[in-house]
Amino acid sequence: MNRDTTTEPGTPARDGLIVIAGAGGFIGGALARHFLRKGCARLRAVDRKPLREWHQLHPEAENICLDLSRSENAARAVQGAAEVYNLAADMGGMGFIETHRVECLRSILINTHLLEASWLAGAKRYFYASSACVYNQELQNAPGLRALREADAYPALPERGYGWEKLVSEIFCQEYWHERGFRTFIARLHNIYGPHGTWAGGREKAPAALSRKVIEARAEGLPEISIWGTGAQTRSFTFIDDCVIGIDKITHCDDLTATPVNLGSSEMISVDGLVDLIEEIAGTRLQRTYDPGSPVGVAGRNSDNTLIRTVLGWEPATPLREGMEATFAWIEEQYRLHGNSG
Repeated sequence: MNRDTTTEPGTPARDGLIVIAGAGGFIGGALARHFLRKGCARLRAVDRKPLREWHQLHPEAENICLDLSRSENAARAVQGAAEVYNLAADMGGMGFIETHRVECLRSILINTHLLEASWLAGAKRYFYASSACVYNQELQNAPGLRALREADAYPALPERGYGWEKLVSEIFCQEYWHERGFRTFIARLHNIYGPHGTWAGGREKAPAALSRKVIEARAEGLPEISIWGTGAQTRSFTFIDDCVIGIDKITHCDDLTATPVNLGSSEMISVDGLVDLIEEIAGTRLQRTYDPGSPVGVAGRNSDNTLIRTVLGWEPATPLREGMEATFAWIEEQYRLHGNSG
């Protein structure tokens, strides 16, 4: 599914060095592809994982394996950078976030070192990938509540571990602008999904996990699938193409300097509704069992897109069905090639 990626005013200079931290991950790899397709000739992709484990590997880029939680590696990664995009974090779906809080919190070392190194290196712009997990949990304790506005992060009551790390890192970015004049940009990502994402192994998110379960059940002749929670919890899910276009637009809009902004679809659906959609795409119907004791996060979350629409005249618009058709087809092919090992 290809989107318009033509160069627009305010996008990166074609000869400036772009550094993407976390480029071996799902969103980082897609962002690298986005900039390369736009004709950005100098791109440095950095991730701590071995190259063979990267979600997407682009031979046109300078691909480096570094642990950016170490200050000397952060300094090396951003040498000569014009723009730095920080998508590096230890994270996954709720099954990972709720059981690996220390690892999630330690990601603050990456942003702390990378932000300082980027400023010292003379970079012009710095993007930080935050999360909707920063929002006050008391505003998300029932399905179908009002969409979350950027101001709803305060008074602060984010998700433990991952949410706190994201919120504090946002503050770091804001202070580098206010005290040092370093242009930083912050997007609060809402449930990004799509082809080339994690779909097995424990770090996958709901669209991928449920797609895999339906594919497994159909392939193995099983009559039912297990769903975490009650099925009533609600979310909005954002297709990867919209995500990377949004990152590009936000980072090149000076009016959004040091201003957290939602980057998410406003099309809300329940988990049961998502299963219905996946079953329709798969051409099957399955029985469902529910596991209310599993990690499910908040009861309801949706993105209020007033700010991004007002400032950019744009918002994520890929219909969930369209994005899920592409995602399901990709996961089905991976399952055919690799089984359920991911």
